[in-house]
Amino acid sequence: MINVSSSAASKITELLAEEQKQNSGLRVFVQGGGCSGFQYGLMIEENGGDADQIFESNGVKLYVDPISIRYLKGAEVDFVETVTGGGFTIKNPNATSTCGCGSSFSTEEGGGDGGHHH
Repeated sequence: MINVSSSAASKITELLAEEQKQNSGLRVFVQGGGCSGFQYGLMIEENGGDADQIFESNGVKLYVDPISIRYLKGAEVDFVETVTGGGFTIKNPNATSTCGCGSSFSTEEGGGDGGHHH
């Protein structure tokens, strides 16, 4: 359901090795609210909780809680090198509108044009 691009996967593996947590995974979660809609969070997760869904992509374990999974279906974790240094980014096909204040995040559930297929 959730993919990790190969560049992100190698970066995550590197991070986990540095922390000596090779068996750990990455927790991906959604934090609600604010003008910019939902914020995505990524953090090292060692065990995960009972309710977590666990995905494996490119050798990286991903833990997602039951609330966040609703917003992250089909998303991809990518790593982007920028001038100021690299950062992880989440490409989310469910975030159909990301501008405007207040209702800045909407998913296409219930009607709509059936989503955007690439």
